[in-house]
Amino acid sequence: MQLNGFENAYPSQLSGGMSQRAAIARGLVTGPQLLLLDEPFGALDALTRVQMQKEILRIQQEEHTTMIMVTHDIDEAIVLGNKVVVMSARPGQIEEVIEISGSNARIRGTSDFNYYKKKIYNHFFNEEVPNVEYSI
Repeated sequence: MQLNGFENAYPSQLSGGMSQRAAIARGLVTGPQLLLLDEPFGALDALTRVQMQKEILRIQQEEHTTMIMVTHDIDEAIVLGNKVVVMSARPGQIEEVIEISGSNARIRGTSDFNYYKKKIYNHFFNEEVPNVEYSI
């Protein structure tokens, strides 16, 4: 969780992002079959967010942990999800369940990724998603 050097730190000595990573570690330490995550990367800077997304994918593959994540970040939902459940505003109802498939669907900037981004984006806005290139 990239917290080396803070093993003996008190919670008040951790940044918001570090506290969030510690919370994720607490959730994973018992090896659960199901992990519920509510905006787990909300307090992280952009670089740490991407690193943690990669770490979550690695853990899921190695441990076969089922993860249900709430996020408002469309890119994050595509990168991490096998299925993206698009919810309406109050009262929250399922508008669509989108299965993410394709060998390049989770790679930002690919045509598969952009297809899913536009599909999800259109649930919330009546305008086209700008064609954006990503490089990481």
